[in-house]
Amino acid sequence: MAKMKGALIGCGFFAVNQMHGWQDLADVEIVAICDRDPDRLTIVGDQFGVARRYQSANALFADGGFDFVDIATTVGSHRALVELAASHKVPAICQKPFAPTLEDAKAMVAAADKAGIPLMIHENFRWQTPILAVKAVLDSGAIGEAFWGRVSFRSGFDVFSGQPYLAKGKRFIIEDLGIHSLDIARFLFGDANRMTARTRRINPDIAGEDVATMLLDHDNGITSIVDVSYATRLPEEPFPETFVEIDGSKGTLRLGKDYRLIVHGPDGTTESVVAPNLLPWASRPWHNIQESVALIQKHWVERLAAGREPDTSGRDNLKTFALVEAAYLSAERAETVSLQDLLT
Repeated sequence: MAKMKGALIGCGFFAVNQMHGWQDLADVEIVAICDRDPDRLTIVGDQFGVARRYQSANALFADGGFDFVDIATTVGSHRALVELAASHKVPAICQKPFAPTLEDAKAMVAAADKAGIPLMIHENFRWQTPILAVKAVLDSGAIGEAFWGRVSFRSGFDVFSGQPYLAKGKRFIIEDLGIHSLDIARFLFGDANRMTARTRRINPDIAGEDVATMLLDHDNGITSIVDVSYATRLPEEPFPETFVEIDGSKGTLRLGKDYRLIVHGPDGTTESVVAPNLLPWASRPWHNIQESVALIQKHWVERLAAGREPDTSGRDNLKTFALVEAAYLSAERAETVSLQDLLT
């Protein structure tokens, strides 16, 4: 069976994880890479043995010879690159955040639909092993029907040294990290229709917000809290773990530090460790995120081969992106925002 061929655009900090993930898939080969920085091209190309290297995305697509493109650039370039892929009818994966604005995101989904190509957003947090374990417990009915939940990511980790551009944007934690936490809330609790949010900037050396607290009203009646912080100094740094609390009609679930999962229900209390696998190329504490990269890429290949829409398709991600927009609007206006107004 011939290997599925891919191209990668963007050879920065996070793209190396994606290259490792692709390398692990026996039925996939990245045949070309693209980046405006020749040094990055050399580093990634040499590390992963990719001979075809481009500084121009137009030149990359003109030469073709690949079945999909993985866009791992920063947000400002996403729309142009997705629309370029659509014009060549090449299926595309796009890094999150999807786009600078919800209107851009809608336009990208429309372009992919018109071209008849799959478009997936690299929303990998829901693919983390501990989050999948939480979802499995919920689906099993062990704690009954959920009515309240919390998705929490609080850390003092220095994310700016590896990604210095994060300190410069007027939007920071909701757009960069909160988007993952909000997607987890959708994954676990279903779509939301109202958002109430508050934000703060604690670090004086950054331009955007580094703390956000969001209250979501879900369509099914569940209330959830999503709180994120990069200004929280703890005695033990939990980065990059996401903590989850869920109350159900028959019991409770708590996912805590070191991937400890406690489930309490009618039959008693169970405790387990739902830690991610440490892949050969991964390193602690990043291995949780790194494994989820490999898992979402495997999902993409399987869905692409089967001709089925991926779970985190562009169309689906519009709902997560709308939550991000609603959070910023709510914080700015100090009022609750309806999601229906943003998605119509």
